[in-house]
Amino acid sequence: MIAETVCSAVSAAGLGIAAVTAYRRRFLTAARIAAYSLIPVGLVMTGVVEWLADTAFSPTAWAGFGVLGVAWLLFMTTRAVERRRGGTRKERKEARAAAQRDAVAPSASKPSLGGSAATPASPRPASAPRGDDDFSDIEAILKKHGI
Repeated sequence: MIAETVCSAVSAAGLGIAAVTAYRRRFLTAARIAAYSLIPVGLVMTGVVEWLADTAFSPTAWAGFGVLGVAWLLFMTTRAVERRRGGTRKERKEARAAAQRDAVAPSASKPSLGGSAATPASPRPASAPRGDDDFSDIEAILKKHGI
């Protein structure tokens, strides 16, 4: 009952503001204000306001909203965990199978890829800088700046 009265008062005030706006010859704005001010009366007439008032003061409805919130929280948590793990087991198995199919020659040995069998593989690549070179570069930069 109170909600319907408040909605009616809001609509009446809005229509009054629309009338003043139309008097000032701003008809487009006045029509827009009138449209907005008729919405509360329309909601009262359709029964939406009564339904909302009953829902707002119902403990059962609030418990239902709580249950929906918990369900949403569980859903989002499981999705986040699934993303962190990289998907389901089936998806990971399919990804591994696709990687094997896309590989150039997964079972090829090193000599067949272009290396010769006579040259042994060194444990450290030749292009890797030694520790002394790193420090000499840093020393050169510090000397350049007078440090």
